[in-house]
Amino acid sequence: MQEEKKTPTVPHTLVLEDRRLLTVSGVSDVDSFDEETVVVFTELGELTVRGSALHVNRLSVDVGELTVEGNITALVYTEQTPSGGSGGFFSRVFR
Repeated sequence: MQEEKKTPTVPHTLVLEDRRLLTVSGVSDVDSFDEETVVVFTELGELTVRGSALHVNRLSVDVGELTVEGNITALVYTEQTPSGGSGGFFSRVFR
């Protein structure tokens, strides 16, 4: 059988305003966050947000939205690898 490409069920968008306010949709889980790095999982890969004085203002995994404020210096995508369901930060906390 031919393998079908997986299309995202939730649209994935990034809106960066003045390098200070980032809104991300299509978020499936949060791996980790601190004042310099926020790592989230999307259906299109892992997204790492780097900067300083970063604060997660709003997180709704049910809706798939995340809002980050601070001095944003980089947005980096990493391809997802099949990892046997290691899960993210919140899935480890609520076990």
